Amino acid sequence: QVQLVESGGGSVQAGGSLTLSCAASGSIFKITRMGWYRQAPGKQRELAAQVISGGNTNYADSVKGRFTISKDNAKNTVDLQMNSLKPEDTAVYYCNVVGLLSTNLRGFDSWGQGTQVTVSS
Repeated sequence: QVQLVESGGGSVQAGGSLTLSCAASGSIFKITRMGWYRQAPGKQRELAAQVISGGNTNYADSVKGRFTISKDNAKNTVDLQMNSLKPEDTAVYYCNVVGLLSTNLRGFDSWGQGTQVTVSS
């Protein structure tokens, strides 16, 4: 009942920048948390950055100072601006949105299909 569409992945050289975007649509009453997770080959999925409804943000230590997460409440979108990219940032990045459905006010926890980010040295 909630769909996420991601965009913005790609390949870049070390030191470069990319912006990931995620748009949520469907039966949304309220969004309480939006975030980006990533999964590198052979590793577990990990949180990269998240923003909660009040605007507070959390970042993985490995991306602090380089990544910036931002959201647009009116459009139900969340962006991840990634600067000074490193080869170790190479992963599939997944958008995650948590909130309440408008149909029954039950919670939802939706994931995007993933977008590849490749950083070459």
